[in-house]
Amino acid sequence: MQTLVIGAGASGMIAALTAAAIPGNRVRVLERQARVGRKLSATGNGRCNLTNLNAVAADYHSGSGEDFHALNAFGVQETLQFFEQLGLVCVNEADGRCYPHSDQATSVVDVLRFALSRCGAQLELGCEVQNISCKKGRFHVKTSTGEFAADRLILATGGPACEKLGATADGARFVRMLGHSVTPLLPGLVQLIADEPLLRSLKGVRAPASLQLEQHGTPLTHSAGEVQFTENGVSGPAVFELSREASMNLPCTLTLDLLPQKDKESLLALLQNRRASQPELTTGDLLTGILHNRLGRVCTKKAGLAPATPLSTLSEDDLDRTAKTIKAFRLTITDTYGMENAQVTIGGANLSQFNPRTLESRIVPGLYACGEVLDVDGPCGGYNLQWAWSSGHLAGQLLHEEDEA
Repeated sequence: MQTLVIGAGASGMIAALTAAAIPGNRVRVLERQARVGRKLSATGNGRCNLTNLNAVAADYHSGSGEDFHALNAFGVQETLQFFEQLGLVCVNEADGRCYPHSDQATSVVDVLRFALSRCGAQLELGCEVQNISCKKGRFHVKTSTGEFAADRLILATGGPACEKLGATADGARFVRMLGHSVTPLLPGLVQLIADEPLLRSLKGVRAPASLQLEQHGTPLTHSAGEVQFTENGVSGPAVFELSREASMNLPCTLTLDLLPQKDKESLLALLQNRRASQPELTTGDLLTGILHNRLGRVCTKKAGLAPATPLSTLSEDDLDRTAKTIKAFRLTITDTYGMENAQVTIGGANLSQFNPRTLESRIVPGLYACGEVLDVDGPCGGYNLQWAWSSGHLAGQLLHEEDEA
């Protein structure tokens, strides 16, 4: 049997290793870039958050299916055992995130690369796929370096997220070429753009907050954690958690509670005490020691207070508006930072057109798909790489429906 794997990213490499373990199976991996695992090398700010101890199927999203069997068939513990057998030492952080002990994403890529070399899989780098067809049960793949044929084909091309690392929407094109449908491709785990001129002065400021996303008054989702302000929007872990819903529901409203540990009444009492005890200060110093200085000044401006106004002249209404602004700092989200900055793709190959127990196509027998090319995405923190490992391992087994019966 001959098997072609298109894509040498996370899911493609584990799929190739799994397929190569099948007796008599000859595996060839086609990769359009000059090296394997380029996107993997950059994940986790170069550290590679390769999984999360808390990852379960319920954490994942899809617009075209709900059965994430791959995560149960090859879950977090199986993934960690797999990498341990490859010689990778991992460490777990308190929030469940798992990293290589070396703190280098290249360590993950290297152990996979070494394993590919040992298993005998043939690797074709700089090999861009141009056309795929299936005739009489055989797959024919035309590439920039020649034509290849195989009995089985595994699509592990990823999605277009993080274009700066060479990601493309080729996978969507290939599955369409083979008769499948694709759900809309949107950027996920991405920074958000807001219509708020005052944000320019907050570039680089970080703050803990509670976040609520809504559209036309209807709540969409919420999160809590660090927010990082950019020149024209917001970023940070708490924002990434909301970005999926934001991407799918533009424009929408993001409300930040910038002091979640205090209720509005306690905050108002704090502001009243500052006015009474330090009346000589100006509005620009009203929130000193409460919020980051730049953030505090923006909040008072957003509440309609002039920076040079003495605290002694502030009315109860002025203080009340300031407290409300801090507890409900509203931003109109108009866009995202796009696919070039997204960490993951929302949408992809219609999941219902692939058998969840095998990841074999229900339309083209012998065709399998895994990783980000499928319409599956998870939250930030190692979840999406876990889907890559789980789905890649399942697809690489080259199971048929009768094998699961």
